[in-house]
Parts: sequence; C-alpha cells; structure tokens
Amino acid sequence: MGFFNFKNKKIQLEDDIDETMYLSLKEERRIAKENKKVFRDYTKLKRRKNVSEEEYLTQMRDSANVVEIDDLHTYFYTDVGTVKSVNGVSFDVPQGKIVGVVGESGCGKSVTSLSLMQLVQAPTGQIVSGSIRYQDATGKCYEITDMPTDAMLHIRGKDIAMIFQEPMTSLNPVFKIGNQMDEVVLLHVEDATRESAKERSIEMLNLVGIADVEKVYDSYPHELSGGMRQRVMIAMALSCDPRLIIADEPTTALDVTIQAQILELLREVKDRIHGSIMLITHDLGVIAEMADLVVVMYAGRIVEKGTVQEIFKNPKHPYTIGLMKSRPGSQNTGDRLYSIKGQVPNPINMPPYCYFYNRCDKAFAPCSQSYPELMQFSKTHFANCHLYDPKYASNLKDEKMEKQNG
Repeated sequence: MGFFNFKNKKIQLEDDIDETMYLSLKEERRIAKENKKVFRDYTKLKRRKNVSEEEYLTQMRDSANVVEIDDLHTYFYTDVGTVKSVNGVSFDVPQGKIVGVVGESGCGKSVTSLSLMQLVQAPTGQIVSGSIRYQDATGKCYEITDMPTDAMLHIRGKDIAMIFQEPMTSLNPVFKIGNQMDEVVLLHVEDATRESAKERSIEMLNLVGIADVEKVYDSYPHELSGGMRQRVMIAMALSCDPRLIIADEPTTALDVTIQAQILELLREVKDRIHGSIMLITHDLGVIAEMADLVVVMYAGRIVEKGTVQEIFKNPKHPYTIGLMKSRPGSQNTGDRLYSIKGQVPNPINMPPYCYFYNRCDKAFAPCSQSYPELMQFSKTHFANCHLYDPKYASNLKDEKMEKQNG
C-alpha cells in the first residue's frame, strides 16, 4: 500500500491500484525502439511480392468447416506496452451455420474478425501467432496468417465479406454510394461492366429494403441517415454472394422493426448461397434468435463455447451466467437489473491466473494460481473454469465447508 502527497495531505492508496503503470522516459524509448523492429519485420512479411500460392496453402482439420481459428494471438504494440487484444482464441465456423460471438466491449470480438479479414490496424496491430484457415468453394484451403496483402485482396470482399459496426467511418465520404458499391462488383466479378455493376448494386439496395434506390445510389454517405448507411453497408457486403459473412453489430443503427427485417434477410441470403455467418453482437436476444453456435469471449480469450441451447439453458462459466442474468426480463419484475461487479484486468499486464477471478462470485483458491484448462461437457460444449476440474473438487468442497461453518 502506497501514499501520495497532495497539497501537504497524505492520501493512502488502495491495495488494488497498480503503481507500476507509470513508465520512465528511458523505458518508453526502449519500448518504442522494440516496437519499430516489430513493425518492420511484420510489414516486410505482408508486402512480399510474387509469392507462390504453395506457401500459404494448407489443410482443414474438418472439411465441413469454412473457417478454423486455432490459438490466435493478435497484439497491439503501444508506447506503454503490448496490448493482448486476442490472446489464444480457438473456434470453428461450420459451413451453413451462424456462429454468434458475444462478450462485453473490449473483449476482442471485433479484433478477432478483423484478424480474419487481415484488417487489423497496422503497423501497431499485428497477428503475432496462431492459425486462421479458410476453405473456398472449390475445397482449396488458405492459411490467412501467411498470406501476403496482394493475395488477400482476392478473397477479402468476395469470399469473405464484412458488415462493419460504424457505417459512417466505413463508407468513403467523398464518393457517392453507387461508386462505392459498383467498385466491389467490378473488382471481384469477372467480365463485369459499369452497366452490370450498377444493375447489381441497384438489385442489392432493393434487397435490403431501401426506397427510392436511384436517389440513394446517387447520394453521398452524409446525405443518408445512420440506418440507411447501415443498410448500404449490408448491401455492399452481400454483392458478391460471399461464402462467409462477418457481421459486426449489423443492426446497431437500426430500429427494432428494421432490425428484424435485416436479420431475416441475412438468414435468407445465408440459406440461398449456403454460406456461413459470424455474428458479433452484444444483444443476447439476437444471438438466441439467429445463432446455431455461440462463442463467449472475455478479456481476449474464449471462456465458453457451445450450441445456442447449451449456452442459454445450461451456462457453465460464471461470466456466461452473469451475462444471462443481466438480460432485461431475466429477473422478477421490479428487481434491479443484475450487473457483473468489478472491471476487466489491464490488457497490457494480464495476470497468470483466471482473468475473471477478481469479479467472480464462485472463485476459490486455485482460481488465483493458474489459468483454467478447457473443460468438456458434451461434444460441442466447452468452458475454461476451475470449478469443473476434477483435480480441484476437494479444494472446492473444503472451501464450501469453511463458508458453511464460518
């Protein structure tokens, strides 16, 4: 416990305040120097030219999957240290399925999707290690982490499309909607002409329920409402019938009525092209309605994954249980809405034990000693939690006895 002098008053600091967060000028210079070397090495890898396709071809673990992510680590190298935004994430996206990714803000959902698209903001953000395998319609499998930027351009936008969370920052403000939508078709559709590209763009704008499409086609982004821009983003993402649609909060700017229409549209498109959707959202109601499989993330790691029935009806991890309890309508009328206490640990200096330990109501001794291993409850249901580890059963029993006798 430390002390701080302010106007001749000695203020006692709390035990949980991290006094090591302040860096000297020498330490900042050292970090900046190390970061420059990291930036140079990763940039050189991504900018390789004339790379043989054999260098990034691989094999899927399961041919029924469109994407397989194994032990993915994506870090941001800042002036005060390395932020481990994605810290060992592993899950699959099966063909024809909707995989929902949930978790509170800052848990790494969007960074995981941007890693899959090779759109992590460089040079600060980099995929450090792990594997992202994508299988196209012909059965050819690509290791996305090994692909140079030039090769990724042939997949991004055509086979893997993304509906971004912020349409105003994703659409170019100096180009009209039509120009931006036509560009997608002209880049990725063989033998496309200006006329055919416009025809496809108009068709997609109609598909997402936009009225007066000719006027919208000839408008700038700032002339449209937030909901209209969001629908334009969805239309653009669906233009080339992608094999995988990454939807990052696709209905944030839409009212409830339009939200239902857009979600139904996404489901219809998925079924028509027999594609897959990776749905990122905070809305557990949307996940319950749309998803086949659910991945729960916390502080850059997956804490639980399973089918939508398993996650909603029988959640195992205390964080997942907390999320379910915090849904409006999950408690008795008049009761205060449940909230998970505490804060997420500092992503620059993550603890070597369970990241949820300081916020968990069910924590016991082993939780503060090591990060939990992956526990399996069924063929599809997994969670990282010491509560279900057989080797700690006696510890848990002893602590319960102490509390009862307490």
